[in-house]
Amino acid sequence: MLDSGKVCFPKNQNRTPMAILTIQNLCRRFGGVAAINGVNLFFAENELRSIIGPNGAGKTTLFNVITGRLPAHSGRIIFRDEDITNKPPHEVVRLGICRTFQKSSIFPGLSVIENVRIARQVRVGGSHRIFATRDNLKTVKEEAQGILGRLGLQDKAHMMARNLSHGDQRLMEIGVALASGPKVLLLDEPTAGMSPGETERTMRLIRQLAKDVAVILVEHDMDVIMTISDKISVMHQGTIIAEGNPDEIQKNDRVREAYLGKED
Repeated sequence: MLDSGKVCFPKNQNRTPMAILTIQNLCRRFGGVAAINGVNLFFAENELRSIIGPNGAGKTTLFNVITGRLPAHSGRIIFRDEDITNKPPHEVVRLGICRTFQKSSIFPGLSVIENVRIARQVRVGGSHRIFATRDNLKTVKEEAQGILGRLGLQDKAHMMARNLSHGDQRLMEIGVALASGPKVLLLDEPTAGMSPGETERTMRLIRQLAKDVAVILVEHDMDVIMTISDKISVMHQGTIIAEGNPDEIQKNDRVREAYLGKED
């Protein structure tokens, strides 16, 4: 148990490390500055991996390159057996890699269920079919309701998204990502700005999601990271300086130096 009384989540044990996403010598520059510099990462199916590092380490840039929002200057991104380097974002989503963002990205003037339903309808190919059958629309709506149930938001399905609490908006964003049917889910600071109770609820959800999809998490809350992660990769100045389980990372001198500076 944590000192705060939070539940320590069991780590996934004894899993065959089948690669679902592989990053090979990935580089991305901004002018003369290498935001990502020769990054190599291997993500297993149903793994919950956290990527941590000081501000400016390159974590969000890495997410942006993986999802096609920024082009890589060199290196490769392999999803299963397919090279997806520099594919546009909509193709990356179609293949099964979805993400959330640091700042809320929702349709505030639509209901909660409509936000999720639209994302699901896009995934199944019905977003522009004016004459879509009633049965198809019913199925999509039922699937959206199922996602909200998984998030604990079923009772708020018909609320306007703008009226949700900050924590519920962040959960709904995860629901929108889930509606796209991901195999890999990238979460960028999902608990930022949440109350302790909201954070605990989101931690439980993320741990549950990792039973079905690979979850890659960028997060600054070290209690969250050390509690739920199977494995942690540490970035500093665009490179990976350490990898290991939470206990190994806590004891790593290079990680301490990156966060705290070199002692005299």
